[in-house]
Amino acid sequence: MRRRTVTAGSLEEILQATAPAAAPDQAAAAPVAAPAPREDHGLRTEFEFELPRGYVDEAGTVHRHGSMRLATARDELRPQIDLRVKENPAYLSVVLLSQVITRLGNITDVHAGIVERMYATDVAFLQDFYRRVNSEGHTRAAVTCPHCDGGFEVDLSGGRLGES
Repeated sequence: MRRRTVTAGSLEEILQATAPAAAPDQAAAAPVAAPAPREDHGLRTEFEFELPRGYVDEAGTVHRHGSMRLATARDELRPQIDLRVKENPAYLSVVLLSQVITRLGNITDVHAGIVERMYATDVAFLQDFYRRVNSEGHTRAAVTCPHCDGGFEVDLSGGRLGES
């Protein structure tokens, strides 16, 4: 048996092709309804970050600022069938990060080869950032001042190494 993968775009085409034909008088009488506008539920799905060292591309440009989106179940499952991950389980984080990083400087096509060429410090930062964003749902942490015992919240996502 052969399986067919259907994407969102081709699903619409299939539904239109398999829909029963409407009578000519029904087609003229029934206006096509516009899709309902998406509601903003306040869910933040993309998070900005700044790498401690930065990715250096072939031209020598350093890219430090980027963004990462929330991971989906597919993002977590896809690396499990990747041959590179099967050969070397440590490669899982490279594949996973390459799927969820949406931008790195002016690079919008972030792939495993880019993550492979990052400094270990930056990969460790991104692994921790991924864990915080996807496990805890945010990048803020409640902290207490050791001097005055005052409580406050810090955003862990954008500072340089050693800064809060």
